[in-house]
Amino acid sequence: MATITLDRPDAMNSLTVETKEALRAAVERAAGDPGVRAVLLTGTGRAFCAGQDLREHADNLAAGKGLDDTVHRHYNPIVRALTEMPKPVVAAVNGVAAGAGMSLALACDLVVAADTAKFATAFTGIGLAPDSGLSWTLQRLVGRAVATELLLLGGTVTADRALRLGMIHKVVGPEGLAAEAAGLARRLADGPTLAYAAVKRALDHAATGDLPSALEREAELQDELAATADHQNATQSFLKKQKPTFEGR
Repeated sequence: MATITLDRPDAMNSLTVETKEALRAAVERAAGDPGVRAVLLTGTGRAFCAGQDLREHADNLAAGKGLDDTVHRHYNPIVRALTEMPKPVVAAVNGVAAGAGMSLALACDLVVAADTAKFATAFTGIGLAPDSGLSWTLQRLVGRAVATELLLLGGTVTADRALRLGMIHKVVGPEGLAAEAAGLARRLADGPTLAYAAVKRALDHAATGDLPSALEREAELQDELAATADHQNATQSFLKKQKPTFEGR
């Protein structure tokens, strides 16, 4: 398991160019490392991530650089690396997740949040539209009407409401967050990682396809998995009433 921690607590883990480049490198490194079977993404201090560092952004605006192409150079590649990673990704949301920070959390496969955590789209509050995939992920999690409400009005969502809306997986007390999220990531890392990767691929395909297309994609993935040692060994373990061991092959 790999743990990636946003570590600018004095700035609520807001994202500078340096932080975004380090995050992109860490996520891509985890994705490409065969020894990493699950990823945990979290933050330090009182925030998960407050989104773009607005001091740096204001400097870019003053210098006539606009967004400095950061959406294309940083945010989009980071989100694609998280969502396309062929292994499970767990977010441990320890505090505020705002703007791109909310986008990053919702790009993960499972989100565990402290009961003190809050989510905020934040973009329209500074005159911007969503980025980092939030227009895609949010409406698929909560539906078009609620996504429109959250993106237009920009209010905060408590962890409890996020759970009720289906945005996140679980809410725990702050003192138990680290252990809960790490335990979930370890459980996934010990599990059938090839099957998990196929689940992600099937869901991605079905999100934009029709039923016949989804059925065909499921059949293709089942054929691929049927040839793996993990499936064959797990089948024999089931017949012998033994707990299977998954090796990712």
